[in-house]
Amino acid sequence: MTGALFLLSWLGQFVFQMISTSNEAQEHGQSFSWSEFLPQFLSSTFENWQSEFLQLVWQAAGLAIFYYWGSSQSRESDERMEAKLDALLRDRNLDPGSL
Repeated sequence: MTGALFLLSWLGQFVFQMISTSNEAQEHGQSFSWSEFLPQFLSSTFENWQSEFLQLVWQAAGLAIFYYWGSSQSRESDERMEAKLDALLRDRNLDPGSL
């Protein structure tokens, strides 16, 4: 399904960019040229992919760094969780240090 959506969107980019390039050529009194269109299409495709992949890698790397460092909220919640568990164990007359 994802592959089909990818191909459909890429085909859409191809068609609309071809129409735009053809209209632009006609406005300047020129004819449409595949030899000029294809490099332009591939260039814009790779620019889009580069942008998306760099964004994805940056987000994944940033999340990994934040996960590794931990945030002050996550450390605080871990300490609060331990305190609550210790309190529950004491309520049941169990020594939290022995477990």
